[in-house]
Amino acid sequence: MSDWSYGYVSEIDYTHGYYPELAPLRLRLAMLSKQQACPPGLPGSRSGRPMRYLELGFGQGLSLNIHAAAGEGEFWGVDFNPTHTANARALADASGADLRLFDADFAEFAQRSDLPEFDVIALHGIWSWISAENRQLLAELCRRKLAVGGLVYLSYNCTPGWSAAMPLRHLLSLHAELASHDAQGLLPKVEAALGFAQQVVDSGAKYFAANPGVADRLKLINGQNRQYLAHEFFNNAWLPMPFSDVARQLDGAKLSFAASANLLDHIDSINLSPAQQTLMASLKNPVLTESLRDYIVNQQFRRDIWVRGPRPLAARQQTELLAAQRFVLCVAPQEVSLKVVGALGEAALAPEVYQPVIEQLAANGGQARPAAEIVAALPQIGQARVLQALLVLTAGGQVSPAADEASTARLRGRTDALNRHLATQAGYSGDVGWLASPVTSAGVAVGRFQQLFIAAIQAGRQAPQDWAEHAWSALAAQGECLLKDGAALSQPEDNLAELRRQAVLFAEGRLERLRVLGVV
Repeated sequence: MSDWSYGYVSEIDYTHGYYPELAPLRLRLAMLSKQQACPPGLPGSRSGRPMRYLELGFGQGLSLNIHAAAGEGEFWGVDFNPTHTANARALADASGADLRLFDADFAEFAQRSDLPEFDVIALHGIWSWISAENRQLLAELCRRKLAVGGLVYLSYNCTPGWSAAMPLRHLLSLHAELASHDAQGLLPKVEAALGFAQQVVDSGAKYFAANPGVADRLKLINGQNRQYLAHEFFNNAWLPMPFSDVARQLDGAKLSFAASANLLDHIDSINLSPAQQTLMASLKNPVLTESLRDYIVNQQFRRDIWVRGPRPLAARQQTELLAAQRFVLCVAPQEVSLKVVGALGEAALAPEVYQPVIEQLAANGGQARPAAEIVAALPQIGQARVLQALLVLTAGGQVSPAADEASTARLRGRTDALNRHLATQAGYSGDVGWLASPVTSAGVAVGRFQQLFIAAIQAGRQAPQDWAEHAWSALAAQGECLLKDGAALSQPEDNLAELRRQAVLFAEGRLERLRVLGVV
């Protein structure tokens, strides 16, 4: 292990993931949902100054680059892995976004003399994978460099959801450390450790018999991306923490818990029984309340928003700000699901409420509209239920908060440039499954084949058949083929026929929505 990595996995690059909860407009909506005032620099605040946004440990930098290209403000990021930083820099060069990237460890970065105060500091996942010293360093950085009123996004593995499976992680990392040769490299170690753990399960080990859910988790882990698993399970430091421990450490940075960034967590009816809701409401201490909730739902991963100087909004202020927020459909109206899954299982959404809201979102070509317009068009449903429906649909990823028209127009050039670059890269790799939307100031899920179709459109090709041929030329040059019904298509004509079928479906469905979102 190289000295500069401090025991953190460095020989395997992290995945090219995108995390919607880090998007500034999503953070703002989460705060408003919980009746909390937002930092002055966040979009929609009308503060007159640009937002300053910092991501600590940005991985491949896809989220940071999409938000910098699709949003207004000053974006900073640091990651200790130089390969990650180089990849993130290539994306920033493609878009021309105002993005300052640093290849440094957290201690080096914290010593910089040119750091401004930030409105948002985001840390996705890394809290669980670094040493206690680094966690303290990050808390101190937030204390010194988070603006008053600013927020911190912090996601981390937590207990009690991880408690039963922590010995499984110990077994995996122990096997990788003691039963494998360093010359093999990390990925073969990961594979061998997973196989060994399954052998232990199959042997009838009493730990797994007493904790059958852990054996099920191992099966789930076996199906996950190996690069992700290397970072999740095989760092020297790995510690799921109870919420109360995190709160205690962040209290020294003058941070108070404000809201979950996972909007589904805001909907008590799908997560808590009436008796559990009553029990939660009986508590007055927020740390105890959140800890109780984690036990009720057996939480294993938290996405928290912390604020320096919480300012509760009056109910009328909250309503006015939510009503002014623009929303846009992210999927075709006919594709919207009227089901949602919470801790209590799957729940059906009332069609008499949700269907009219969806129809209003789809009106006028599906362009983004203020919530107030939708409320005014649906007096029979009422303001409270319309706003709740928009929140639920956003939580499910089917709707998104949208930027104002002027901001969208200003940002279109940057997102077009980034999307051209990503669509071109899809010809070489399927690593990235997202493109940038200037309408939502966030990422939109777009698969590899659809990105290749978009690249063909950008090259001036008009017909779905031409898009399919463009995609097949890229895939064939890489020696790749498609899968259909679980089987590889070995003949070129079969691959081309399948791509033509998908291109027609894309032209008839998804393409129009991507145009509305400004992705194409």
